[in-house]
Amino acid sequence: MMDEVLANKIAAGEVVEKTMNVVKELVENAIDAESSEITILLTDSGVKEIVVMDNGIGMDEEDAKMAFSRHATSKLKNLDDLFYIESLGFRGEALPSIASVSDVSLTTSDGKTGTHITLHGGKEMKVERSDLQKGTTISVSNLFYNTPVRLKYLKSLYVELANIVDYVNKMALSYPQIKFRLVNNEKVLLETDGSGDLLKVIYEIYGADICKKMIDIAGENDDYYISGFISYPEVTKSNRSSITTLVNGRVIRNNELNKIIIDCYHTYIPKDKFPIIVMNIEVDPILIDINIHPTKMDIKFSKLDSLKELVMQIVSEKLKQITLIPTISVRDTASINEVKEQIIREEKKEEVKKQEYEEVVLDFEREEIKEQEESSSSSSSSLEEVKISEKKYRIKEMIPKGIVYLTYIIAENEDGMYIIDQHAAAERINYEKVLNALKEKVIVFDLLVPIKIELPANEFLIAKENFSILEQYGFQVEEFGLNTIIIRSHPNWIPEDSAEECIRKVVDMICTKEEFDFDQFVWRMTATMACRMSIKANDYISYEDQVYLLNELRKCENPFTCPHGRPTIITYTKYDLEKLFKRSLD
Repeated sequence: MMDEVLANKIAAGEVVEKTMNVVKELVENAIDAESSEITILLTDSGVKEIVVMDNGIGMDEEDAKMAFSRHATSKLKNLDDLFYIESLGFRGEALPSIASVSDVSLTTSDGKTGTHITLHGGKEMKVERSDLQKGTTISVSNLFYNTPVRLKYLKSLYVELANIVDYVNKMALSYPQIKFRLVNNEKVLLETDGSGDLLKVIYEIYGADICKKMIDIAGENDDYYISGFISYPEVTKSNRSSITTLVNGRVIRNNELNKIIIDCYHTYIPKDKFPIIVMNIEVDPILIDINIHPTKMDIKFSKLDSLKELVMQIVSEKLKQITLIPTISVRDTASINEVKEQIIREEKKEEVKKQEYEEVVLDFEREEIKEQEESSSSSSSSLEEVKISEKKYRIKEMIPKGIVYLTYIIAENEDGMYIIDQHAAAERINYEKVLNALKEKVIVFDLLVPIKIELPANEFLIAKENFSILEQYGFQVEEFGLNTIIIRSHPNWIPEDSAEECIRKVVDMICTKEEFDFDQFVWRMTATMACRMSIKANDYISYEDQVYLLNELRKCENPFTCPHGRPTIITYTKYDLEKLFKRSLD
């Protein structure tokens, strides 16, 4: 028979993978204990210590000792209870699994007796009396001390903390009537008042700007009742993490449900963007199955079509009812007057810079003309050298003949006719220019008015961890109060007229994934900046601009697609055209 401590360690591999899992299990126990106040104290993102304190019903000595036995739970009495689960926890695996890979100290009281238990590696060390303050305090320290491989594969402290903050945020949204307090290394990361006001919790997590752009929803059918808040389409994120879905107060991740919600925003937001959602679904427990994964994060619905119909109806109708014209933020006059003189000084400096820049461009053009003349002179002496020179470009020179739909340039050469997407072509040109600029010394542009960006606590932590990446590429970024960063300068390849939008996109990108991918970030940042710098469909461009665009496209390493993979150019050969017009019958 397998040793109980060994069995618990095996179970811990499924239940406890990171510090967030420990916090999750302890907080869920506190909620099941009917707590109205829950405090989570972390030391070094929970790697060193996690303390969860609540004011719930507590336990007597017998239950306290039994809680660390495998499959011991007071939440299920018989088999029928498994099909009508209303508590967050029910497996009886969490506490013994956590205790098997850490040092645990438990202090609890039901108001009649107080018990203090300490365990080391899952083995009971000491049981003694404690005070009678009702509630439970549990401390988990030295996590994974006896499973070094798992300890080694914990993420960085910032990522571990971001995961915990994200989870506690969602629990606070699930239970606005409970006062949550999250502290890491004596710094308060979240504090709600437990008033039951969901919008106030949204304010605490996302900040005032987003809170103002949330819409309340409510509706029901024979099977489900839905309530919560959805964001205006103008408020979007680059990932699904801001879609918080709750079923009977339980935070879940269900791909089918998320897809239904995102589909409601079809044509309202770009396909790679996601709204901020807090949606609580109340349903008879008999219609759902939460016993499909040890973490209890996924769920199965027995009447998914009924739920889909209700969600589509509520969200779609709400979006049709409201006015979706974005509100322009206006700076107060005091701020404008304060910087007016500085603006004048900056304009003078810019004028000088502009003259210097024009001189540099003229020198560059003269040098380029000189090189072309030298190249032309030398190439005339040898036909073979002409062929070698032509091999530098992957497509031949094209002569523009016009534009259709203010979007597609029609061009030709001896091989055939070409149709070029002006935006896609400009994107590719700017993409390679920006990518080359990133490899060279970055020229920094100081902002007259710094850009302030307020973030949820979990995204702020990820952004803060990657300040050095931003600074490497010319962004001067600083911490500015609670969950807020301020940008004081940016690289000069970001267009001034859309600087704030571009910078917000860069910060959003860096917060997209749990594990930051440096190469992916560079690609996405460069592609985004190239898109913002480029001419768009329906933008008028002159004949000279067309010539310049086609010549620059020829110089690209890959002139055939834009950074997002869309084609920049398609062609009809002369032979193809002759076949279409029946001039060639073979």
